[in-house]
Amino acid sequence: MYVKISMLCLAPICVVFLSLALGSTGFLSLSDLFRYTYASLAPYLGQEVILQDANMETILWQVRLPRVLLTFMVGAALAVAGGVLQAVFRNPIVDPFSLGISSGAAFGAALSMLISLIPLNLSAFVFGVIAVLITYFVSRSGMRGSLVTMVLAGMIISGVFTAFLTVLQYLSDPYKLQAIVQWTMGNLHTASWHKVQQAVVPITLGLIIIIAFRWKLNLLSLGEQEALAVGVNPKIIKLIMVGAATMITASSVAAVGMISLFGLIVPHISRMLFGPSNSIGVLANISIGGSFLLIIDDFSRTLLPFEIPIGVFTMMLGTPLFIYLMRKNAINWNG
Repeated sequence: MYVKISMLCLAPICVVFLSLALGSTGFLSLSDLFRYTYASLAPYLGQEVILQDANMETILWQVRLPRVLLTFMVGAALAVAGGVLQAVFRNPIVDPFSLGISSGAAFGAALSMLISLIPLNLSAFVFGVIAVLITYFVSRSGMRGSLVTMVLAGMIISGVFTAFLTVLQYLSDPYKLQAIVQWTMGNLHTASWHKVQQAVVPITLGLIIIIAFRWKLNLLSLGEQEALAVGVNPKIIKLIMVGAATMITASSVAAVGMISLFGLIVPHISRMLFGPSNSIGVLANISIGGSFLLIIDDFSRTLLPFEIPIGVFTMMLGTPLFIYLMRKNAINWNG
């Protein structure tokens, strides 16, 4: 276990350095990367280092670094959100995409882009909350909702908000239309320090809340009566955790667009490596989610001469896993 925990700490650092070294403009060796890092820090140390390639320094710190940081934050946020939703709803095949949160947030972001009166993050969050609330209440049958009902309700609500998003695309001018279409496929290529600043506060706040309450997710998995027996109000905990998961998902969608099914993949990887406990699972999702999305992004921007939208990669990876999990859990669909 100590080896695995050490890997959780070291893997993100290694992947971040690798991602900084990779790019369409060329590959930097580890020595060059440290040289550029030292050159950037030298003025603060009272020294001056002159580099032969100032353009590479600009590319490294103004293009690659904000993209790497934003990608890691979004990957961690989506992975944690997926793990939280699976724990809260006690359903192994839900995630922000299948519950309609991503589609609702994408519609809210597109609406903000079209009207320009509502703040982007606020609009994405509000419609993400609306989507998950509709999904939850539609899937309820009596006092509980079955697994298949929740999945189908989420898909329907996701389809409805996708239809609304299509209407906005139809009403948009060509310039806004292009931006909205890129939003639906994930657009990490537009990463900038401004987007990092916009996303870092809500994502960090949401992650802190989830980390602080992560041990109570284990109690929710036992059932509402068992949680009440040990002094935990499950309704309040569910409200806090779903609200935090929706906030970090909406902030991610507002920053980079829709990255489908990523929140489904990573929590299962974390459980396979670290077991079902959410106390370590939340932290594992941060490390694995951020690192995994960075690796996918490295492939999307270097595999071909042109950049492949990252949402395409995550959909290709997530769809087979989603089908497998649905078949594996088919015997429990009435549970």
